[in-house]
Amino acid sequence: MTAAEASWIEPFSGLQPRLFTRLVRQLERDGAEALRRGRPWSLPLADRVLLVAAYWRTNLTLRQLAPLFGVSKSAADRIMGDLGPKVALRPRKRFARGTVLIVNGTLVPTRDRTIAAPSKNFRYSTNHQVVIDADSQLVVAVGTPLPGNRNDCKAFGESGAEHACRNHDLIGDGGYIATSAIIPHRRRPGEDLPDWKAEHNASHRQVRARVEHTFARMKTWKVLRDCRLRGDGVAVAMLGIARLHNLARTA
Repeated sequence: MTAAEASWIEPFSGLQPRLFTRLVRQLERDGAEALRRGRPWSLPLADRVLLVAAYWRTNLTLRQLAPLFGVSKSAADRIMGDLGPKVALRPRKRFARGTVLIVNGTLVPTRDRTIAAPSKNFRYSTNHQVVIDADSQLVVAVGTPLPGNRNDCKAFGESGAEHACRNHDLIGDGGYIATSAIIPHRRRPGEDLPDWKAEHNASHRQVRARVEHTFARMKTWKVLRDCRLRGDGVAVAMLGIARLHNLARTA
């Protein structure tokens, strides 16, 4: 398998060839191909990027994936460790005036039980707070992963996601009570919501659904359905897939 053959790129990276080429050039400008001590890489940069993207896309083990690229399992592991963090999304620091953001949490089943916890999906998972631009549906920030039993209102602040979108209009669901997010009107026991509040909630749901669509697209990279990575591997994968998702949205 090689990135020189365009037919391999989209099925194994989720990106069209021209977008994949753009990603490789961005990484080159960021110094991913800079000279380093020791033996040179056995694969060119484009093939290494494809290997990382293919791992996230297919969730094959490195022992299964490495022979497809003609390298050893240990070499594929070194490529993942070196290039994965370089592909990771950098949080946006500036927003246009009037930008509306949406936040929600998603659970990623994670086998490393030192960072995961049993959650409402009955699996050991990590909670990832994701912030998107409501207009473009591009991911602008991803919080530090927390154990899956952490509720969203606490995870939002503890993960750093709230700090990343401070001073901006932010929409969240009812789980973000007592945060900076705008949440739906709540109904008191024994009372019905007035019509105007029900209309506001309906409009709120329609806009907030965009973050759920983003999660559905991101989870076509199958590592987010059952992550075997340890330590900060799940955080790197989430940030890397957020960047790939953003590139795919620009097509």
